[in-house]
Amino acid sequence: MAGKLFGTDGIRAIANTYPLTVEFCTKLAIVLSRQICTRQKAVLIARDTRISGQMLFSALSAGFLSQGIKVFDIGIVPTPLCTTLTPKYNVDMSIMITASHNPYKDNGLKLINAQGDKFSDEQTALIEKLMSEPLTDNDNPQNIGEIIEVPQTANHYLENVKKIAPSDALKGMKIALDAANGSFAEILAPVFRYLGAEIISLGDKPNGKNINENCGSQHTETLSQTVVDRRYDMGIAVDGDGDRIIICDENGKRLDGDQIIAYLATYLKKHNLLKGNAVVSTVYSNLGLGKYIRSLGLEHYASAVGERYVIEKMREVGSNLGGEESGHMVLSDYAKTGDALYAAVIVSLGIKESSQKLSEIFPVFKPFPSESRNLRFDNKDIIEKIMSATEVKEKIAFISERLKGHGVILVRKSGTEPVIRLKIEDEDEQTARSEMASLEECIKSIA
Repeated sequence: MAGKLFGTDGIRAIANTYPLTVEFCTKLAIVLSRQICTRQKAVLIARDTRISGQMLFSALSAGFLSQGIKVFDIGIVPTPLCTTLTPKYNVDMSIMITASHNPYKDNGLKLINAQGDKFSDEQTALIEKLMSEPLTDNDNPQNIGEIIEVPQTANHYLENVKKIAPSDALKGMKIALDAANGSFAEILAPVFRYLGAEIISLGDKPNGKNINENCGSQHTETLSQTVVDRRYDMGIAVDGDGDRIIICDENGKRLDGDQIIAYLATYLKKHNLLKGNAVVSTVYSNLGLGKYIRSLGLEHYASAVGERYVIEKMREVGSNLGGEESGHMVLSDYAKTGDALYAAVIVSLGIKESSQKLSEIFPVFKPFPSESRNLRFDNKDIIEKIMSATEVKEKIAFISERLKGHGVILVRKSGTEPVIRLKIEDEDEQTARSEMASLEECIKSIA
């Protein structure tokens, strides 16, 4: 078996190519059955709206069933609902079949433990090792599992939102919604209608091949234009599996994820709902966010990049709010992982309460000047060559020393695509720009 299977958020690839083949998924399910599903002999599987989800579900189910494992099929649901339901069904683990914000041809497998948390690095390393070894014979071929269908609808979210706000809480607001033709396609609009908002619903007709296609969190042009044309108060977009949120104001301007974290912190603190007197974001967040959080009298903690690391740090410091600049917002009082719907509801409630336009509220804080680049290459081998090059390591160390005390440099490879992400921030805009140019030139000379 060549290469590393797990990225920052599970396994991801083009569906029907290695490792997302029928053969691989069946073997993976057998390995998980023998290594993880040893107590309850049960697993929960969910998926987004990609056409390949049915194929991967069938392959995984066949592997689990062959080992006597019961499979709970909860169908098409957002990732955060999958993680929330996992401990409630008393299973050994769950799998979310999704490639999040990627195009429909991609797919992926997010492995979730019995508590509803994503597998640890140690667990994924063990699974990778076992997948490289041949399977042994089935000790009990007569023991065959069964599939139990558990249909889920918007009811779960509706019932929870009723505990947060009354049915007329957003009456008078006009909100455009974009469900990315994904997991929230049948959920997002009913929730906001219940809350009394006037809405227009986009990206709510999935056909298996249009998930994230010119819609959702990655393509907000239509959403922004709709908000402007209809003179709506705001626009809300989610991604294909519902754990990422993007918001645009009444002028169609897309708001930065760090600004949303700052707003949520302000709102929760105002209503005495913030726990641990702390907020968590990642090292990739703008330095201005931490400065603003501290100005509120709160502690700010920076985790490694990745939702799992945000959640780990939140638990460590006792916070119920964390997020990533990319749009993952974790409100742990409502969901175990990032949930776009709950973040959207809380932000909307705050805007309604303020009687202000979004453009009058955002930006919540002044960001440090920042330069970001996503450098795409032909394959991951080139990326490994770049990241291990002495010249690149020395350049990063040199820039880091120059920025010490007033700026930051971040260089990381994407866990889901052949991309190197660069970010340099400094109090001085020209410094950030010139250092980025120098870094880019160094990297491209290696490639």
